[in-house]
Amino acid sequence: MKQYLITDPKYYSDNVILFRKNLTKVLTKHNIDIACFRDKQSTNYKELAKIFIEVCKEFEIPITLINSHIKLAKQLNATGVHLTSTQFDNIKEAKENDLYTIISCHSYSDIEKAQKLHANCVTYSPIFEVKNKPEAKGVQKLKEAIRVFEDIDIIALGGIINEEQVKKIEHAKPYGFASIRYFI
Repeated sequence: MKQYLITDPKYYSDNVILFRKNLTKVLTKHNIDIACFRDKQSTNYKELAKIFIEVCKEFEIPITLINSHIKLAKQLNATGVHLTSTQFDNIKEAKENDLYTIISCHSYSDIEKAQKLHANCVTYSPIFEVKNKPEAKGVQKLKEAIRVFEDIDIIALGGIINEEQVKKIEHAKPYGFASIRYFI
């Protein structure tokens, strides 16, 4: 099962020195397969994204993504992009730019749409309860989605903060799991 790290300035900082230090610490501790730079608030977003890509290359992370910014992903030589659930219209552009494309999905219709638009992968969320997010899908619903949509890779996301939850998800046999807090 792939391990997918997502950054957040709340845990990584928007200070370039601290960001590099915190990201390095996490990548040293975990065996990450996919990493995404996600930051919706920092004014130095591009500078942090550049550091993110540099550090991920140092650790030979196979798939490095920039959240929602296709042009920046291409400019920084990221492997791909993680699109938000409002960016289905951008899948075609991402694929035309030869970017590995993941899109956030919250329903079966989202997954079906992503599959038809040839996204490489989807995140399906939230699996567990997350403050200020829709009702948790649960592991059973994840398992069902994986069975129904066998032609697209599905990554579990949402509220995954400990090893017990990862073990529960493993039984559903997703392509991987994604988290911010699990890796901190």
